[in-house]
Amino acid sequence: MVNETILAVIIAFAISAALCPIVIPFLHKLKFGQQVREDGPQAHLKKQGTPTMGGLIILSGIIITSLFYLKDYPKIIPVLFVTVGFGIIGFLDDYIKIVMKRSEGLNPKQKLLGQIVITGIFAYYLVTSKEIDTAMLIPFTGGFKNGYYLDLGWLFIPALFFIVLGTDNGVNFTDGLDGLCTSVTILVATFFTVIALGEKSGISPITGAVVGSLLGFLLFNVYPARVFMGDTGSLALGGFVASSAFMMQMPIFIAIVGLIYLVEVLSVIIQVTYFKKTGGKRFFKMAPIHHHFELCGWSETRVVAVFSIITAILCLIAYLGL
Repeated sequence: MVNETILAVIIAFAISAALCPIVIPFLHKLKFGQQVREDGPQAHLKKQGTPTMGGLIILSGIIITSLFYLKDYPKIIPVLFVTVGFGIIGFLDDYIKIVMKRSEGLNPKQKLLGQIVITGIFAYYLVTSKEIDTAMLIPFTGGFKNGYYLDLGWLFIPALFFIVLGTDNGVNFTDGLDGLCTSVTILVATFFTVIALGEKSGISPITGAVVGSLLGFLLFNVYPARVFMGDTGSLALGGFVASSAFMMQMPIFIAIVGLIYLVEVLSVIIQVTYFKKTGGKRFFKMAPIHHHFELCGWSETRVVAVFSIITAILCLIAYLGL
């Protein structure tokens, strides 16, 4: 299984790295350019028009690589379904914003409905599958063999919806700086790959494919980015993180390895709530929180480096909790 997973990383990397020089000029020709917020950091104005929807490249690497493993590793199908399903929602959002020139994209109700449908199908699979246990491993209680598991009973379904939708939006908010979401998610996907291999959970080919595809994409997404992933990529990656965690009974671990995602979501919630309660005052200089650090004088590369280092350390801590 180790060799197959390493091969999956290499194949996905090769596909992603090879597609970028082909797809980026095509996106540029079609004028699929990023629309930059006028109220955002002034340094971001130069990003206006940079090709977005690069998530199509990431998804291509994941999907094509996964096809080689579907027969021998059927458990990757649910993860692939959620990843692609959320990616399609993101694609529709990007398409409406960029091509149809509707700045809002999908309205919140439409986006939420799509996410609920995808999550509902995934929930049905988990509840009815005889191969996947819905009990959640509690970190630092002894690991998979001797640890304690949280069995929520009927509350599992609402908990799943809360975790999946929360994670997906967290990853989406993290996609705001060159290479930020890509770098953080590479580390999270690597963590899941290591655990999937050790526990022989049967999903390591797709977790490895995500690592490889993101590494290839990062070559062109690192500062100064030549392409952005857009909601097509960030929503797909959010679906991947959440579904992989549930397939391995590890959704609680998202709070550790995906702490950056959680902080990004909380910063937006705090900012909006504080703004409404105080009649227009801001808690942060700007939300999500990575923009706050930018406006405090941090460079994009510094924010990305610090957030990535934090994630790497958190992944090591999470590993100790097994």
